Amino acid sequence: MCELYSKRDTLELRKKHIGPSCKVFFASDPIKIVRARRQYMFDENGEQYLDCINNVAHVGHCHPEVVKAALKQMELLNTNSRFLHDNIVEYAKRLSATLPEKLSVCYFTNSGAYHGHLSSLIEISPYKFQKGKDVKKEFVHVAPTPDTYRGKYREDHADPASAYADEVKKIIEDAHNSGRKIAAFIAESMQSCGGQIIPPAGYFQKVAKYVHGAGGVFIADEVQVGLGRVGKHFWSFQMDGEDFVPDIVTMGKPMGNGHPVACVVTTKEIAEAFSSSGMEYFNTYGGNPVSCAVGLAVLDIIENEDLQRNAMRVGNYLTELLKKQKAKHTLIGDIRGVGLFIGIDLVKDHLKRTPATAEAQHIIYKMKEKRVLLSADGPHRNVLKIKPPMCFTEEDAKFMVDQLDGVLTVLEEATGTKSESVTSENIPCKTKMLKEAHVELLRDSTTDSRENPSRKRNGMCADTHSLLSKRLKT
Repeated sequence: MCELYSKRDTLELRKKHIGPSCKVFFASDPIKIVRARRQYMFDENGEQYLDCINNVAHVGHCHPEVVKAALKQMELLNTNSRFLHDNIVEYAKRLSATLPEKLSVCYFTNSGAYHGHLSSLIEISPYKFQKGKDVKKEFVHVAPTPDTYRGKYREDHADPASAYADEVKKIIEDAHNSGRKIAAFIAESMQSCGGQIIPPAGYFQKVAKYVHGAGGVFIADEVQVGLGRVGKHFWSFQMDGEDFVPDIVTMGKPMGNGHPVACVVTTKEIAEAFSSSGMEYFNTYGGNPVSCAVGLAVLDIIENEDLQRNAMRVGNYLTELLKKQKAKHTLIGDIRGVGLFIGIDLVKDHLKRTPATAEAQHIIYKMKEKRVLLSADGPHRNVLKIKPPMCFTEEDAKFMVDQLDGVLTVLEEATGTKSESVTSENIPCKTKMLKEAHVELLRDSTTDSRENPSRKRNGMCADTHSLLSKRLKT
């Protein structure tokens, strides 16, 4: 592919014309990507990278059927949703068919960033306001993340789902005692940038009971984890059983396979209440014929290529491979995930579960050198995130794990951390980081030292779409 500029010139032009708050992946050594196909991306020199983190390219980069659908509709018409057109109603019908019956009314948008850049949305996103200069507003209540590995209630708790749900119940009671009412609870069905957190079974059911009892609505965010990624179900919230149905579901990103498509789906009752307020909803680009044609193509591909089953099959295979690595490498504290949504929690000490933040940064850069793209995130930036395109294969999984094994082996040897069988969480790691090696690790792997590490995003997670905590709004 012909480039307009050299990589150096592209960097200089970006610095000159693109706002400094717009970060690039791998800030100290960014990649220039010029094309992609399926689960692979290619730089300006033709080097191939295995993409393990692009959940937006849901059915694979530049899928020919998606491209064909967009081109075909663009040749005919693209306009706003105030004109009658079949695509928007067909897409709404098809989406609704994947959801519980009462979730049947769609509002289309052109962005999947629910916490966005509006102050009203930043205010309910700890992932946003905890990084900026803003403080938590008095009408926002942040519940503990239902993390059974690193959270308040862990895997040895008799009933972590109830324990975490009771924290929400207490927040509601405190709000009521302060003279406030509950408007809504919003949470990702599985937390992505929050550290690949899988809530304990039954947690959302119990929370919904408390929230509904207080007069609030339950909002499930599926922007990063929906459309079959978990394998067993089309939507992640469905893992909590048929008797759990959110009042509102937000979705986006993978819906358009890279094309800007997003949607809010709710009940007829809530939609009518919104309409009766006198407020009209209109989005210039939301629900346009081209976007809906693309969305329909994505649904067709998921079904025709059996990608939901592939997510379950390949995800299970990858998880088993990673569990074997956990038994071998002392840096791996936990492997968790469902389908093609997996997290590797890196620790310095298995007993204390001390986050291995610097090591995680080192690893993602070394994996990049091996032509594998990973990211590290979570509150401590120590969780390796795996959420590749749904066409990811067992061969890809084996290649990724082999490269990770090699990187971990070299790192553990360099830092004095011996790779050996790790059989119990209750046995503390006896080895220590060698200071000299650790200094070299930091020098070699991480980012520009001029940047504030407490404010900087890690090398590959430029997308800021997630919640670090569950939250309630009054």
